[in-house]
Amino acid sequence: MTSGAAAALVTGASSGLGVALAGELARRGHALTLVARRADRLRDLAAELAGEHGVRVEWISMDLTDASDRDRLPAELAARGQTVALLINNAGMGTTGRFHELPVAREVELVRLNVEAMVALCGAFLPGMVERGSGGVLNVASVSGFMPVPQQATYCASKAFALAFTEALTIDLHGTGVTATALCPGPVRTEFGGLIEGLPRRLFLEPARVAREAIDGLEQGRRTVIPGGGNKVNAVVGRHAPRAVFMPLARRFWPS
Repeated sequence: MTSGAAAALVTGASSGLGVALAGELARRGHALTLVARRADRLRDLAAELAGEHGVRVEWISMDLTDASDRDRLPAELAARGQTVALLINNAGMGTTGRFHELPVAREVELVRLNVEAMVALCGAFLPGMVERGSGGVLNVASVSGFMPVPQQATYCASKAFALAFTEALTIDLHGTGVTATALCPGPVRTEFGGLIEGLPRRLFLEPARVAREAIDGLEQGRRTVIPGGGNKVNAVVGRHAPRAVFMPLARRFWPS
C-alpha cells in the first residue's frame, strides 16, 4: 500500500458480522485492514476479499483486550503507510447467566473488549480524522443497549455504553466533517450464540443485510442504525417503557 493510503479498519473481522462488514466495505471499493485474534481466518478472508473485489486487504492479529497489544496498532499502521479513514469497532463478546453465578474475570474481559477497546481505538484514530476533516466511525452496539436484559447484565450494559458514547460523539464531532454511527442489531445469524440461541429463528437477520444497512447508515452520517422493523419497535419500547412495567415482563417472558 502506498504511503498515506486510506483504509477502513475493521475489528473482530475473523467471524460473523465482522466478516460481513468487511465484505460490504470491500464490495464498495474500500481498502481494508482486518484485526482479530485468529490469524488463520484473517489471512484467508484477506485473500478472498482481495481476489473477489480487487482491493488491498491487510490484516493484523492481536488481542484487543490486552492494552499493550492494542496500543501497538497505530504504530503498526503508520509503519505500513496506512491512514484510517473509517473505523469499524465490531469486536465484541457476550456472556450468559445470572451475574452472581458467572466468573467475574470473564465479565471484566467483556468490558475490556466491548467498552475499553472501543474507546481506546476511537481515541487513537478520531483525532487524525478530525484533523483531515473527513472520516467516520461505526461502533457496534445492540438493541440490547436500549434495555436491561435478564442474564446479560454486563453485555447489555456494555452495549448501552457503546450507544450513549456514540450518540455523544455525534455532538462532539458536529462540524468537523467526521461522523459517528451506532449499529444496534438484534439477533443475527452468526457464531455469537449465548442467550439468543433460545429465540425463534424468524427473529434472526442475515449478516449481509445488517452489514449493508450499517454501511449505508455510516455513509449517510446517521446517528443510529437499527436493522429490522421488529428491532426498531423493541428499541423504542426498551428505551421508553417505564422500568416498573418492563422489568417484571422481562423476568416473566425472557428465555431462562
